[in-house]
Amino acid sequence: MGYNPALLFAIEGDYGKERGVQRFVNEANRRGIAVIVDVVYNHLGPDNLGDCFWRFDGWYENNGGGIYFYQDDRAQTDFGATRPDYGRPEVRQMLRDNAMMWLHEYHVDGLRFDSTVNIRRSRQGDLPDGWQLMQWINKDKRPENLTIAEDLEDNEWITKKLEDGGAGFGSQWDSGFYNVIRNAVVPMNDESRSMASIQAALNKRYNGDAFQRVIYSESHDEVTEHFGIKLGRMPEKIWPGNADSWASRKRSTLAAAIVLTAPGVPMLFQGQEFLEGGTWTDSPKTNPDAMLDWSKATKYSGILQLYRDLIKFRRNKEKNTRGLMGQNIRVFHTNEQAKVIAYHRSMEGGRGDDVIIVANFSAQSFDSYTIGFPSSGTWKLRFNSDWKGYCEDFTGIGYDTTAHEGEYDGFSCQGNVGLGPYSLIILSQ
Repeated sequence: MGYNPALLFAIEGDYGKERGVQRFVNEANRRGIAVIVDVVYNHLGPDNLGDCFWRFDGWYENNGGGIYFYQDDRAQTDFGATRPDYGRPEVRQMLRDNAMMWLHEYHVDGLRFDSTVNIRRSRQGDLPDGWQLMQWINKDKRPENLTIAEDLEDNEWITKKLEDGGAGFGSQWDSGFYNVIRNAVVPMNDESRSMASIQAALNKRYNGDAFQRVIYSESHDEVTEHFGIKLGRMPEKIWPGNADSWASRKRSTLAAAIVLTAPGVPMLFQGQEFLEGGTWTDSPKTNPDAMLDWSKATKYSGILQLYRDLIKFRRNKEKNTRGLMGQNIRVFHTNEQAKVIAYHRSMEGGRGDDVIIVANFSAQSFDSYTIGFPSSGTWKLRFNSDWKGYCEDFTGIGYDTTAHEGEYDGFSCQGNVGLGPYSLIILSQ
């Protein structure tokens, strides 16, 4: 367990011992939290491979790693000549058994596969045996276990059903969604923000299923250090050196609000919920800022509450935002000039199910902005990212509204809403 897989069936000592990890999973499940383990089968090591896999029985060719690895150029990865030889049945069996160990012996709820593109393809071309390995694991897992692919190539076959020839993953990371959201909040000038691009990102799905994609505004790849360049978290990207600025707080939380109101599997990155702004790595030795600054959970308690509220409404905890849990979305209003977008989320429709989301991607506020509504009557403001309770320097613009008969935006009713700068609101009946 850990990113440097040298002994696949052993627990990294920093995480504890076997029984401790099992107890952790059981306790998390008891509290309603699912546990998904990150598995790395696209390479082994590279550190400490001599402890087990490297030239295991002394045999090797072409200066390779021996029986567990390809002995030609297919072995080459970003971590040296360390790609497992998926063509060997024994190697595929070992990797499959390792996946089953996590699911059956540790009772984890799912597996996130690191860089599946490097399991199914090498620099020399496709690796059919790697594809078959992923299919085998997805075939043998229990139906309730979720498998997620970090493939990052926008490939529907990754989440296509096994019987249709797909790899059979339940979901995959949608890096395209991240790119659109980043481009909508990071630039300084509002003119560059594209409502059409956001609309396309909201509507996207794989194989007709919105939940076949994992969506996010931060992940480890986008906030780490590449070739000596510190990429920084979203607040840092918005205003380098001023991650706690008004602009960084407003636009990073707007990005998160889009994630948590869009159809798909939403993902947050550790510390995002209390405005971590530095560059993340998994090694405090190379980056002193790598560790989470837990004091920010108190310093930015309002931002933390904003994320809690978003999660609450996403999960329909108050029984009035059920539509946020469903597949359906209709982007019914895009205003490129004002930089406003509005969309309707629902499962079956009706009171407590229909949800209207309106997002303002500009620095301009609107005291009264007209949009369409699916039904007449009072629409309650459930969430407002501009609420002063989240930050004292937010404007607090937003209110309950009454929709009345009159066609607008393709709906039979219309009403007015208040929008703060760089803000998102959620309304329902």
